[in-house]
Amino acid sequence: MTSLMAEAIRKRRLISISYSPGQRLVEPHAVGISKDGKALLRAYQVSGASASSEHEHWKIFRIDRMGSVEMSGDTFSGPRHGYRRGDSAMKGGIIAEL
Repeated sequence: MTSLMAEAIRKRRLISISYSPGQRLVEPHAVGISKDGKALLRAYQVSGASASSEHEHWKIFRIDRMGSVEMSGDTFSGPRHGYRRGDSAMKGGIIAEL
C-alpha cells in the first residue's frame, strides 16, 4: 500500500481510503514510518467520513488500519497551506513526500 501512496504523492492524485468510520477522499502529502514502526499517511481530507467531525482537515492515518485504497483520476495542485516537509510524526523515516 505504501508504494501506491508514494505514486499518488508523486503524481499529485487524490486517493480514496476506507478508514473507520467510513470512506474518505484525501490529498496525500507524505507517507512514512512512525518511531514505533507503524506506516503512516499524512493527508488533507477533502470529503467523507470523520470520527472527529472534521470532514475537511489535516489528518494522519495508520496504514495498517486502512481497508481499501484506490488512486483517483483526479489531481490536486500541490501542497495545502500548513503542510511542512519532514513530518515529525514520521521519525522512523519518510518514504515519499511532496
